[in-house]
Amino acid sequence: MSKLPKEHTFIDLSDYGRPVARFIANSLKNTSFTPIHVTIGFIIAGLFAVYCLLNGYYWLAAIFLITKSILDAADGELARVKNKPSYTGRYLDSVADILLNALFFSSIWYITNASIWLCILSFIGLQLQGTLYNYYYVILRAKHNGDTTSRVFENKTPVAFEGEKQSHVTILFRLFNILYVVFDKSIYLMDRNANEGTIFPRWFMSCVSAFGLGFQLLIIAIMLVLGLKASILPFFLIYTILIPIFIAIRKTL
Repeated sequence: MSKLPKEHTFIDLSDYGRPVARFIANSLKNTSFTPIHVTIGFIIAGLFAVYCLLNGYYWLAAIFLITKSILDAADGELARVKNKPSYTGRYLDSVADILLNALFFSSIWYITNASIWLCILSFIGLQLQGTLYNYYYVILRAKHNGDTTSRVFENKTPVAFEGEKQSHVTILFRLFNILYVVFDKSIYLMDRNANEGTIFPRWFMSCVSAFGLGFQLLIIAIMLVLGLKASILPFFLIYTILIPIFIAIRKTL
């Protein structure tokens, strides 16, 4: 099951793990495993990646990064095949992503002896990149009656779905806002009229999907196995230059 109706899907560069994620979800559909269990699985995979980075096992780190990316897709896929949307899962997923990203970049900073400011600026760039992609993708889904668990504006605590506790949703939502509000507001200020314009064409969304977390992790994994660990932080800082370029292209559509 896609986040978008089939006629509006696009080639998502960050979603290369979707076939495996669907296989995992379908295998777990009639079991007691929940999307939260899968989310915990990708957190564990991410922590193993950090351990491997710090100990110089770069091939293993790359494998765990890709595994994390696949499981990150599988939790949402399982929620859809079980028809169990969950704000708890949605916010836990996002909170785990940003915290793991911080650990990934901190680990790369540590093993490369790079400047701490390069690490911080690269991390900010990474998050802004992902936020731009998510911003456009959520708008697209809203216009095409796709998945609605994510929203363009996350400024009000949602009412918990049946089967989940409101207290869990409230706590995770507040944590989500603390961690993401700066990035969300920054991207919104850069392109506040994005939801009023023409529906984004497929080619445009495919290009912007290069900012998706899955593709970002793939880039890190490839650079690690190629012995380019020292270039990872500079790359993502420079990669951020594409943000105003994508926004400028969007405004011409």
